[in-house]
Amino acid sequence: MSALLALAIFAVAFFFIATERADKVRTVLIAAGVMTALGLAPGAAVFFSEQEGIDWNVIFLLFGMMVIVGVIKQTGLFDFLAIWAAKRSQGRPYRLMVMLMIITAVASPFLDNVTIIMLIVPVTVVVCDRLQVRAQPYIIAEVLASNIGGAATLIGDPPNIIIGSRAGLSFNDFLVHMAPIVAVVFVVFVLLTRVLFRKDFEYHPDRVAEVMTLNERRAITDPRLLVRSLVVLFLVVLGFGLHTVLHLEPSIVALLGAGVMVQVTRSDVYETLAEVEWPTLVFFVGLFVMVAGLGHTGVIETIGVWAVQVVGNDYFAAATALIFGSAVLGAFFDNIPYAATMAPIVEELVAGVPDPQTGQALWWSFALGADFGGNGTAVAASANVVAIGMAARTGHRISFWQFTRYGIVVTLLSSVLAWIYVALRYFV
Repeated sequence: MSALLALAIFAVAFFFIATERADKVRTVLIAAGVMTALGLAPGAAVFFSEQEGIDWNVIFLLFGMMVIVGVIKQTGLFDFLAIWAAKRSQGRPYRLMVMLMIITAVASPFLDNVTIIMLIVPVTVVVCDRLQVRAQPYIIAEVLASNIGGAATLIGDPPNIIIGSRAGLSFNDFLVHMAPIVAVVFVVFVLLTRVLFRKDFEYHPDRVAEVMTLNERRAITDPRLLVRSLVVLFLVVLGFGLHTVLHLEPSIVALLGAGVMVQVTRSDVYETLAEVEWPTLVFFVGLFVMVAGLGHTGVIETIGVWAVQVVGNDYFAAATALIFGSAVLGAFFDNIPYAATMAPIVEELVAGVPDPQTGQALWWSFALGADFGGNGTAVAASANVVAIGMAARTGHRISFWQFTRYGIVVTLLSSVLAWIYVALRYFV
């Protein structure tokens, strides 16, 4: 009974978020409050439990990077990059989109997709405003590219960190097994964007000519502040890459970086905090509590156990179920708490596999499904929520369905390619 009630509350909340009949932050807070009041969420444990609680690593990672981006914004760097990108692409819409997607996809595996989105979206907004074109298609394409590119490494997408920790997989393991299919999917995606966004490619020769006369170097308002900011950002990125060696969570690296950034640059703390996307952080807190209710009442586990029972000893069927099942469920439940909840179930499934290579294939299937499923809906991954929040704040509102109608197509395509890859590499 409690499981059905929790699922019903989640479904109603998701309906209001998807149809945008109510503010999404208010919706998740009300739903989280109702679940907690009815005892469906794990009570006070929701603040402390790693398995059934708020993922504070995600919250503080986002907060730290928002502070860092807020300081960098004051240097004029985003205007510099925007003018540079517009000039290099000569204002050609598709060429500009491809350039921004490549930057995003290449950086995401090493900077993590949430961080790169926080850095690239302000640049995109500025360049689109200067060229007087709609920023929404470019931001959506960048988010989809970041979720694809982030799947390539251990630190590129939050679900990978969860899976790597549970399965004992290293950074190099992810690079060897995930990077090849990620590269293929990204190339296909770049070609697909020519069709997906064909109606949104606007070209204004007069605006392009005006931008071409600008000197991007004049956009830098404070060179000294820029140098200090970039040094701190470099150290933060280095910390992300070495977090397993340093035994520091990425969230701690981001918080330390934010503190050092504010101190070294002597930035106004209140002005910097004003740049933080507080509604986005609150939305994540509420969403984590809602998903915790599904986990606490056994909804997600029941689905996972049922899937395991259905596939039995047919490991290719299990891999297929993990790819497509994770893509679907991850799209609706947010792939971070979904990965945390399902990882123990996958571990139990892998434990019964006699061949180690086949067992690893199931982990890669799970990772590919969870990562690519992050493109499924507007709330399926952290990067999606962050980008939509930043877009709304700059006047370029992206609706739930505006994002999702593109995300579903990309998720389906990438999942099919991942399935073919797993079949050929591990089972043929």
